[in-house]
Amino acid sequence: MNPADSKIPEGPVAEKWTNYKAHQKLVNPANKRRLDVIVVGTGLAGASAASTLAELGFNVLNFCIQDSPRRAHSIAAQGGINAAKNYQNDGDSVYRLFYDTVKGGDYRAREANVYRLAEVANNIIDQCVAQGVPFAREYGGLLANRSFGGAQVSRTFYAKGQTGQQLLLGAYSSLNRQIQAGKVKSYNRYEMHDVVLVKDKDGVERARGIIAKNLVTGEFERFAAHAVVIATGGYGNTYFLSTNAMGCNCSAAMACYRKGAYFANPAYVQIHPTCIPVHGDKQSKLTLMSESLRNDGRIWVPKKKEDAEKLQKGQIKGSDIPEEDRDYYLERRYPAFGNLVPRDVASRAAKERCDAGFGVNNTGLAVFLDFSEAINRLGIDVVRQRYGNLFDMYEEITDVNPGEFAREVNGVNYYNPMMIFPAIHYTMGGIWVDYELQTSIKGLFAIGECNFSDHGANRLGASALMQGLADGYFVLPYTIQNYLSDQITVPHFSTDLPEFDAAEAKCREAMDRLMNIKGHRSVDSIHKELGHIMWEYVGMARDKEGLELAIKKLGELRKVFNTDLFVPGTQKGMNVELDKAFRLNDFITMGELIAYDALSRNESCGGHFRTEYQTEEGEAKRDDENCFYVSCWDYAGSDAKAPSLIKEPLHYEAIKVQTRNYKS
Repeated sequence: MNPADSKIPEGPVAEKWTNYKAHQKLVNPANKRRLDVIVVGTGLAGASAASTLAELGFNVLNFCIQDSPRRAHSIAAQGGINAAKNYQNDGDSVYRLFYDTVKGGDYRAREANVYRLAEVANNIIDQCVAQGVPFAREYGGLLANRSFGGAQVSRTFYAKGQTGQQLLLGAYSSLNRQIQAGKVKSYNRYEMHDVVLVKDKDGVERARGIIAKNLVTGEFERFAAHAVVIATGGYGNTYFLSTNAMGCNCSAAMACYRKGAYFANPAYVQIHPTCIPVHGDKQSKLTLMSESLRNDGRIWVPKKKEDAEKLQKGQIKGSDIPEEDRDYYLERRYPAFGNLVPRDVASRAAKERCDAGFGVNNTGLAVFLDFSEAINRLGIDVVRQRYGNLFDMYEEITDVNPGEFAREVNGVNYYNPMMIFPAIHYTMGGIWVDYELQTSIKGLFAIGECNFSDHGANRLGASALMQGLADGYFVLPYTIQNYLSDQITVPHFSTDLPEFDAAEAKCREAMDRLMNIKGHRSVDSIHKELGHIMWEYVGMARDKEGLELAIKKLGELRKVFNTDLFVPGTQKGMNVELDKAFRLNDFITMGELIAYDALSRNESCGGHFRTEYQTEEGEAKRDDENCFYVSCWDYAGSDAKAPSLIKEPLHYEAIKVQTRNYKS
C-alpha cells in the first residue's frame, strides 16, 4: 500500500490535526442542506455522529438494530472514559495519554490517529458535562478521576459503574433533539444487509446507499444518500461467548468488506481479564466486571498448589487462605503497575497461573479479585460508593456478595473475593480507514469500534468510549466535509437505479438460500461450535499448527452451515432465527479472517499472542523488522476463497518503538 493512501497530514505529530482542519475543504450551510448522509448504528459513535452532522445542517438517516437507540451496546460500558485534563495534578498531559495509548497497543497503531484521539479527548468531557452527564465528583464539586490499566496517572472520568449508559443518554438526547427538529430520520428495528455502490461520471464507485431489512415486517427497503457511515461495533461474538450483547454482530462490516472495503488487523482481539468465569455449557454470553475494580481490588491465586486443589474441590473458600499464602502475581511480576497492567498482560498472566494448576474454581479456570485490603483501609461504605452496582451485579449472578465479611485471622478481616477469568471483550481490528475515517471505498466511512483506527494490538481500558465519541463528535464532522465538498452538485439519488435493484435482489436471494437449506442443525448449535473452534485455536494463545487446523475446521463448519442449517418459520414478518442465521454466515467468514491474519503475523503483540514468539519470561515478542505494518485484507470475491493481504507500513516520528515494560 502506498503510504499516501492513509492521507496522514504533513508536519509534527502534535500539529497534524490542527493543520488538517486549517486546510480542509468545507461545505457552506446552504449546501449542507442539499446533502444526505446515512449513519448505520446508534451507539456512542453512531448517535454522536448523527446528531452532530444534523446540527451542522446535513440531512441524516439513522439506522438502529434495536427498538431504541438507548439499547445500543455502548450502554454496557462500566468503568469510564479517558481524557488528559490533569485535574489530579499528577503529571498527565495530551502527550502522555498519546504515549500510553501507543505503548498499550504494543506499537501497532497509527501515530497520527492516536495523537488526534488524545488531543480531542478533553473536548469530549466538556461536551458531556454540558449535556448533563452525571460524572462522579469530589467533595468540592470538581470532576473525579480514577486509574485504569496501562497508566500511572488518574485520567478516567466515570459515572459510578454505568459510564457508558450515562454517556449514551447524553448522545441520545442530542440525537432526539435533531429528530424533533426534522434533521434526523430515525429507523428503529432496521438491519443493514448491503451497501450500494454507484459509479460516478468518471467511473469511480462510490457508496450511495444501503439495503436494510425491516426486522418487524421482514421486508427489504432501499435508502440512498451522498455518503454512508458505518458505526456498528465489533466482531467479538464470532467467539459465541463474549461480554458483548447477543445482538452484537459484524454483518454490516462484512457487507462493506465483500464490496471492496479492506478489513484491517482482524487478529487483534481483546481478552478482558476481569469477567465472571464460564459456569456451564448452556451459557449464551459472559458478564464483564469493570476494570475500575482493579483500582482497589487485588488479583491473586494460592501460593500452594494443594490449596488450589482444595478450592477446586470446594473443600475451602478463598477467605480461608491467609495473607502469607496468597500470590498477588501481578504485583509480583509487574511492580511498577501492579494490578493495573494493560488487559492483554493481565489476561495472559491469569492464563499462565491457571495453566500451572493454580486456578481457584471447580474448572480451574478462575482467579480471585479481592477487596479485603481496600475495605479494611477505606471502609465498606466508601468501597460500595465506588463499586456498589458492580458488587450487586456480581451477587445477582453468582450469589456471592464480594463486600460481605467472611472471617478474621490474626486481627485481619477477610471478605468474600470475586472470581474472575479472561473473556472476549473488544476487537481492535476493523474496517480499514484513512486519516479521514474513510474506507477504501469512496464515500463509505467507518467510526468507533467497527474501524481499526486507534488502538493498535491492544486497547487500554476506558479508551473505547473515548474513541467512539471522538470520532462522532469531533473528527468525522470535519473529515466528511472534505469528501462531501465535491458532491454538492450531485442531486439526491433515486433508489430505482439498477445498482439498488441488483443489491436488493442479492439480499433476497441470500434469505431464500438460508430458508431453503432445511437441514437439522439450529443456528445456536453451529454458532457454539464456531465459538469452540475460535477459543481453542484462535483465542488467548495461538500457534501455526492450531491456526492451520482452525482454518480447516472453519471451512468444514461452513459446509455444515450451507447444507444442514435449519431455520424455522417464514421470511415474512419477524423471524429472529433467520436474522441470527444471516449474522452467523458473517461470523464464520469473520472467524476465517481472524485466523488468516493471525497465521500471517509471525510475531506476538498485544492481544495477538503466538506461542512460538515469546520471551523467556512468557511475554509477547514482537518482530518490528518484518511486522511493523497494518494488515489489510482484500476480499477475493467469494467466502470460500482466501483473501489477499495488503500491508500499510507504519511510520513513527514522535515515539521510539521499544519493548513494552510494565515492571519498572
